[in-house]
Amino acid sequence: MEQSNNSAVQAVPHLTLYAAQVASAAAVTKAQQIQVPENIAIVDTSARLLHFQRMPGAKYASIDIAINKAFTAAAFGLPTHVYGEQAKPGMPLFGINNSNEGKFMIIGGGLPIEIDGQLVGAIGCSTGTPEEDRKVAKAGVDAVLESVKVGKLQ
Repeated sequence: MEQSNNSAVQAVPHLTLYAAQVASAAAVTKAQQIQVPENIAIVDTSARLLHFQRMPGAKYASIDIAINKAFTAAAFGLPTHVYGEQAKPGMPLFGINNSNEGKFMIIGGGLPIEIDGQLVGAIGCSTGTPEEDRKVAKAGVDAVLESVKVGKLQ
């Protein structure tokens, strides 16, 4: 379907379940390497949950945090850690973490997944420190991008 300014429908690419599973497997591998059990959430472009995995030993309280990190990264198209400094008291984004029914995350561990410059989803990881969560999430993103590069994913 040709896109024009007067179109009634817009084609929006979404991450597939298979791609989400690729990301999750890589994230689990990284979490095992750094010895931090993680909750791993992957959402599609709509910022709704596509795949979730809780590793044995991952904190129960971090389940929603992982899902919300993925939501934030997909809904706003930026890594969650970029909001931390700007959301401190007196800064322009102070209080933003209360938006979207409290789902907006401002700590590291949520990364958007972009293919050819197009947002297709996001991954959110939680249980470790924000830096550990970011490393695990990055492994998931990198696995999807590498799979696209070598032709395992289209």
